[in-house]
Amino acid sequence: MLLSGAALLATAPEGHAQSADRKTGISLYGSTLQYHGDLGSEWFKSNKIEYGGGITLSRYLTPGLDIGLSANYGDMKFSTKTLKPIEDLAPAIRRFDANVTTIGVPIKFKLNNGWALKEDAIFAPYLSLAPGLMIASSDKFINTGTGGETFQGNKDHYAAYLHGAAGIALNFSPSFGIFVQTGQIYALTNTIDNVDKGDLNDRYLQHSAGVTFNFGRAKDEDSDGIADRKDKCPGTPSGVAVDANGCPIDSDGDGVPDYQDKCPAEKGLPALEGCPDRDGDGIRDADDKCPDTAGKAELQGCPDADSDGVTDADDKCPDTPANVKVDATGCPLDTDGDGVPDFQDRCPNSAGPATNRGCPEIKVETKKRLEAATKFIQFELNKAVLKPSSYPTLEDLVKVLNEYPDYILSIAGHTDSQGSDAYNLKLSDDRAAAARTYMLTKGIPAERIESRGYGESKPITTNATAAGRALNRRVEFDLVLPEEANETPKPEGEQK
Repeated sequence: MLLSGAALLATAPEGHAQSADRKTGISLYGSTLQYHGDLGSEWFKSNKIEYGGGITLSRYLTPGLDIGLSANYGDMKFSTKTLKPIEDLAPAIRRFDANVTTIGVPIKFKLNNGWALKEDAIFAPYLSLAPGLMIASSDKFINTGTGGETFQGNKDHYAAYLHGAAGIALNFSPSFGIFVQTGQIYALTNTIDNVDKGDLNDRYLQHSAGVTFNFGRAKDEDSDGIADRKDKCPGTPSGVAVDANGCPIDSDGDGVPDYQDKCPAEKGLPALEGCPDRDGDGIRDADDKCPDTAGKAELQGCPDADSDGVTDADDKCPDTPANVKVDATGCPLDTDGDGVPDFQDRCPNSAGPATNRGCPEIKVETKKRLEAATKFIQFELNKAVLKPSSYPTLEDLVKVLNEYPDYILSIAGHTDSQGSDAYNLKLSDDRAAAARTYMLTKGIPAERIESRGYGESKPITTNATAAGRALNRRVEFDLVLPEEANETPKPEGEQK
């Protein structure tokens, strides 16, 4: 029955034995002894059994080898059934009784050595060879041949011995196991039974069963309870729960250990500290306001098709062009509220109709003031020096510019056809610049006034008469938008 149970246990997946972690073992056991010698044999006779017990201290050397020190004490007896003397013994020996003590050094060869069986197998067969010292104290009785019996005293025998045995250990935990063993002790003397027939014939069977306690502490640098030699994750931080392999527990199996997993109950991504991301936008579902639609981190995972910073769900103008500033609803800003968005409004700070691209239209009265100003700008003969009579008109134009802050004043100088083209072009340009310079002294920013000369290239009437030439010598003023000023072609010569 014991062997059958051992065979079943052999199929168990894992056990424990004396090992590199628990190198010291103490075994306590009981034994039966059966004599074989010059007087006869009691081997394997159920009614011829004597008892004993012992202790063994063993030490792990390698996965397949232990060495130890054992001590055993038992009784060994033999009785003859005949009352007549034994012919070749004088006087005839009726029986003897010996107290036997053995002290040996068992060397155990284990099959759970890592190649025949796993080192931590529950079922662990082994062989043992133990040399040692035997001390036998024998009481001798003789038969006188008349039916009487005489005690002849006792004698102590000291002898070396060899103990060969085979056994099976059943290791139930790292620190506890049981074993059964049977073997023969062969004494290197022939006098234990007080009979010496000249050969080494005194020996006995010893059957043992007992328990083994293993002691020791495995090296465990990360203190996770798993020995370093079995620890597949030896650098685990202190206090982190680990599995049987010494690796941090990963409850959801996503490759991120629980102690680092922000979502330990949900399989997620290492890049997101173990949290899931259903839409694959790089934002964990718990923080994603749109977990089923890929979006942007700055919008908490919600999409923004036109990239204006307003989520598609809240965007009332989802097709806004790129880089256009928008309001909270996702529509382009319209600072002056004129219905023309700033990115299309040439005058974003002044309300104007869409027909004028968001700029205020110039009043008729203002256009008349600009036309009339031409008549009152006078210069010294053949010079670019303003006459004082021109100042009031220029100051009035300063007021016009202040009324239309989004516009630029364009000043154009013209001459009649008398003189060379180059001279006339320079003179016209200088006169326009003189008017510009005067207005700049009145606080108008330089970028709001442009001037240029056209010479004699743009007459408004004939140069054949004095009256016509007088009309062609003029300085014209016009309000234009910045884009229009930049688009106006400039004549050759110095331009400002």
